[in-house]
Order: sequence, then structure tokens, then C-alpha cells
Amino acid sequence: MTWWLYVALLCVPLLAVYLHIPPPQLSPAVNSWRTSGHFFTFRGNNIFYKESFGVVGSSDVLLLLHGFPTSSYDWYKIWDSLTQRFNRVIALDFLGFGFSHKPRPHRYSIFEQASVVEALVAHLGLSEQRINILSHDYGDTVALELLYRSDHNRSGHITINSLCLSNGGIFPETHYPRFLQKVLKDSGFISPVFTRLINFHSNYLLYFTQIRDVFGPYTQPTEAEFWDMWTGIRFNDGNLVMDSILQYINQRLKHRERWVGTLTSTSTPLHMIYGPLDPVNPHPEFIQLYQKLVQRSTVSVLDEHVSHYPQLEDPTGFFNAYLSFINSF
Repeated sequence: MTWWLYVALLCVPLLAVYLHIPPPQLSPAVNSWRTSGHFFTFRGNNIFYKESFGVVGSSDVLLLLHGFPTSSYDWYKIWDSLTQRFNRVIALDFLGFGFSHKPRPHRYSIFEQASVVEALVAHLGLSEQRINILSHDYGDTVALELLYRSDHNRSGHITINSLCLSNGGIFPETHYPRFLQKVLKDSGFISPVFTRLINFHSNYLLYFTQIRDVFGPYTQPTEAEFWDMWTGIRFNDGNLVMDSILQYINQRLKHRERWVGTLTSTSTPLHMIYGPLDPVNPHPEFIQLYQKLVQRSTVSVLDEHVSHYPQLEDPTGFFNAYLSFINSF
């Protein structure tokens, strides 16, 4: 047998792995979250959302916006508590995340995600309702685009009653992306190849290391919780769109004046819940800049051991901080 035939035989299984790797199985908890949710269509793509009706007699609506690279499931630890305060609690998976469609090739953008949110609000018949927004990480930037549209009375905009941000890299100058984010964001033609190789067998440990580093040493997720995050990413081959979605980091820099400008000029009630051990938005650099630029906002700094995912690391502290804010006006 000639050498090239040996090479060809070797390449067959490698090519099979490159082209398709079955996603890992969902845990019962994550599958329950999925089956209790719904879908609506945005420009031909199915968008997942979950909605609960809570307090009777209240008209307060809360919209939850998740971060990168996870999903609406990030809110599960405080979901029941929130339904005891609000009449309706709504969370979605952004396009390209969680159980929503993950089209490729596709030019993902913060602007489009804001339009997804507006379409969801219209779909639910809430266009005339004042909406409270609670966001995290990537969701913070989507929330700022929604705030810009609301403040400038753009067509189809959401009327925002209040906005609470948490641990989002809203200032490019104080944002330090993780290694994997930088590789996928800036590696050009290499990125699509690399995303194909992100699967449980070869790169789960790389993912595990990257996500572990943004949790505090005393607030680490369990192995089952790590697995739940991972399955949400891999669902519908989500790893294949991560490089496209990560262009949001460049968009934050390009549109800093638009998004930071609206944050500093808005009259909407604002709050920031901050996990101070966050290596992505480090203390005190991030929070000092926030307090300097956004003087109308109130701030809750959580326990010193809480890092980038405060709603998962300290759900009680996070919920109490948010409750204090929402009850203050």
C-alpha cells in the first residue's frame, strides 16, 4: 500500500470528526427548562424564551438578558424568587445561544440581538408596557442598545422602566477577555477550524479551565453545573458560531460612544450589581470607572469572593441587592 493511501485512510476518521460531532446529552434539569419554554420566529429563526406568571395584582414585568457564552438558564437559581416579586418574568436565549437557532454563516451583532428582544416583547403583547431589565455580561451591552433606542424614541423600541446591569464589559478600556475569546475573535480563517474542534472529547478541559477562571475559588460550579453550561453551548452546534458572536467585543469598542454615552445621559433608574473578584472586569478599575461616569446609578458590590457570574455564585446576595433597587422607586 502506497504512503498516500495510508494518509487518506487516516484522514477519513479525522474528517468525520471535523464535519460533525454529536452534541452531549442534556441533563434532566436543563431539559426541563427547555420543555417549559416556548419559541417565536425572528427573521426565519426560532428564538427560545421562558416565561412565568408570578404575583397576582401586579403589572410589573421583568426581562432577563443573559451573558456570553451561556443562556437563559443562567437565571435558574433566582427564577422562583423573581416570580414572587413580579407579575411576569421573561428570559430568552439570544440568537446563536442556548436553545435558539444558531445560523451560520451569519453576522451576529448587538444591534440584531436588541431587535430580537424588541420582537419578543411585541410577540408577547407588551409593547405598551414599561419593562424592567436585569442583564449580565453580553446582555449588558444588548441592554444599553435597547436603552439608546428607548431614550431616542426609535420605532419599535421598548419602554424601559428600570435597568440593572451586572459584570458586563461595558467599558472596552477595563475589559480583559479570556484567552479563548481572544483566540476566536482575532484568528481570522483559523477560528472556524478551531471552533470545529471544540467538542467534549478534545476541548472540554480547555472550556472547563476558561469558565472556572471566571468563578471565585469558593463559588465554583459543581461538575454537573459545568456540564449544563457546556451542553447549552454545544446544543445545535453552538461552538461553530462562537467566533462570529465574539465580534461583539469589537462592536463594544466601535460603538463605545453610543452605548456608554446613553448610560451616562439617561434618566432611567440604573443599578449595577458587581462581583468584585471578576478577572474580566477587574476590581477596583471597573467599578471606579463606572461610578465616575455613571453618577446617577446606585451600586451593589457583593462579597469579595464573588466573581463574574454573581447570580450563580451568590444568588441570595444578588437577589437581595436587586430587590433593594427595584423597591427603591
